[in-house]
Amino acid sequence: MISLLRQLVFHDYLLKVISLALAVLVWVIINFASQKEGSPVGSLTLATKERTFPKLPVMVVFTAEDVRTSKVNPSEVEVTVLGDPRILRNLQSKDIRVMVDLTGIEAAHLRKRVEVSTPAGVAPTHVNPPEVEITIPPRVKPGGD
Repeated sequence: MISLLRQLVFHDYLLKVISLALAVLVWVIINFASQKEGSPVGSLTLATKERTFPKLPVMVVFTAEDVRTSKVNPSEVEVTVLGDPRILRNLQSKDIRVMVDLTGIEAAHLRKRVEVSTPAGVAPTHVNPPEVEITIPPRVKPGGD
């Protein structure tokens, strides 16, 4: 039994000492880095920023063969987006699309939720107002009253 313990402790003694020294060195480096910079996970998170775009026009989407006019109230909305500060710095109002999908809807007076489309890396966080009021006139049938 004693010879087994002696072999476990003293066999390849130099490799065990080197492994222990490397483990202590790695622990010291990680401990020092985490105290100096805070959590290493914090350095991996991306910094994000919000930006608000006022007075973006609301586009109405119909099917291609449906050529009717509609009235949207309000016709402009305010959109707040969240994203990387470098992307937001170059973002323009024309890059954000605000729309209401009316495909398949006949004549009506209704409220619809506004849909926002943004470029990659940018997410809409707030739309004011979130819904718009829409008036759609009845479709005019060709050749009839």
